[in-house]
Amino acid sequence: MKKRKNQAGFTLIELMIVIAIIGILAAVAMPMYSNYTTRAAFADVVNATGPTKLSVALCLQANIATPANCGAQNVNGIAPDIGAIGNNILSVTTGLTAANLPIITGTGTAAAGGFTYTLTAAAPAANTPLTWTIGGTCVNAGAC
Repeated sequence: MKKRKNQAGFTLIELMIVIAIIGILAAVAMPMYSNYTTRAAFADVVNATGPTKLSVALCLQANIATPANCGAQNVNGIAPDIGAIGNNILSVTTGLTAANLPIITGTGTAAAGGFTYTLTAAAPAANTPLTWTIGGTCVNAGAC
């Protein structure tokens, strides 16, 4: 048998090392990708609270002395509650906290992690901007 000079190719060990490296990278990347897609889906819930947030802010501007008037949907221009929309939004509701301040709660479906997102309005004051406090289970999960 004649031996060829300048044979090119990879040995079996080199190929196995490459496959092992690809497997390790895939094992690290898949959970990160899954977390990213869940957070991206939950962004729909955060965006769905926008119209309700605007209507509550406008109501509070008109009712600075009585912010409790801005906690019920379909009253004083507050947007109605939103039911399930698409695959990511379970609901967006409006209510009042124990201190009679408006609170907006958005809830995601299981596809969006099942997290909740709450916006609580601070007590309004004349000639000051309205501030919101973000809360819910999405805060600890890093989804909002």
